[in-house]
Amino acid sequence: MIGRFLLVMATVWGLAMPVAYGADVPDSLKLEKELQSLSWPGFRSVVEAIPKLKAEVDRHGQLGWQYVRANYRTYPWKKNIDRLDPDQRRQLATLIRTAKSTGAAKSRGPAGS
Repeated sequence: MIGRFLLVMATVWGLAMPVAYGADVPDSLKLEKELQSLSWPGFRSVVEAIPKLKAEVDRHGQLGWQYVRANYRTYPWKKNIDRLDPDQRRQLATLIRTAKSTGAAKSRGPAGS
């Protein structure tokens, strides 16, 4: 009885969250590896679509984008990805998948060639 009361109070106070909440949130390390594996145009379009990631690069101005272009495959993006909320991580995962499929389609060339 007291255990149930404590669980209810913890939920009301925001101390307990459902177990399934984090289950479908993509892993930061996996997202980092997938982001680093994109071509430069794909990488840039993904980063520009996520405001927190874009702001991190933009705060360094034009030199920031030049640095990122030269180092994006080895730069540790995990810390920045960790700062994203679960919905933003899901959006990032979707954008990476889209960029990969678009890049794969472009590399194959026109159908029938």
